[in-house]
Amino acid sequence: MFDLEEVIRERHSTRMFLPDRPVPRSLVDEALALAVRAPSNSNLQPWQMVFASGAVRDRLVTALLHEARSRPPKIPPLPHAFAHLRRELGAQVYGSMGIAREDTEARREAVLRNWEFFRAPLAGIVCMHRDLGSVDCLGVGMFLQTLLLALTARGLGTCVQVSIAGYPEIVHAQLAIPTELSILCGLAVGYPDPSFPANDLRISRRAIDENVVFHDA
Repeated sequence: MFDLEEVIRERHSTRMFLPDRPVPRSLVDEALALAVRAPSNSNLQPWQMVFASGAVRDRLVTALLHEARSRPPKIPPLPHAFAHLRRELGAQVYGSMGIAREDTEARREAVLRNWEFFRAPLAGIVCMHRDLGSVDCLGVGMFLQTLLLALTARGLGTCVQVSIAGYPEIVHAQLAIPTELSILCGLAVGYPDPSFPANDLRISRRAIDENVVFHDA
């Protein structure tokens, strides 16, 4: 048994992995066996996962990088009221890498690492049937969070990547994912590179009362 609170606090986004240290399949299977216990509407269990490693993963990365160098990803912009949060996160992440705001080339190279899965040896794709809606996305989200915690408890690093969904046609073609499945995000899985400074970054959270309201009188 693992200490749940410790695992929750330990989980964070890993932004560089050890590419030559493979992920044991047994650990992923154990984590998946726990993740499928997540709740879902009407027990639909709407999550669909596709994993790629080895040569398949490398072909996917090559195709994604080619596309990323040619055109921007199809990712909806954040509403104006929330856009500053992404900028603030970017400042922390790039700052931890020692990349100055005006260093556009270094930032470009850092952004491209998204489509390398930050060099993780195991690339995951999170999908859901296109006919399902937002309530079923909740089920996928709970599955994914449970999976992240289970992988963290087993000493693995992870990073959920919306950027991967920016080129859905590439992912569909490279991994033969049926067209009825929507690509929600990517998931990088591997062992964190201890020499990469951004892996020590811990992003703060807002005060609970900014997002939570109790009515008790």
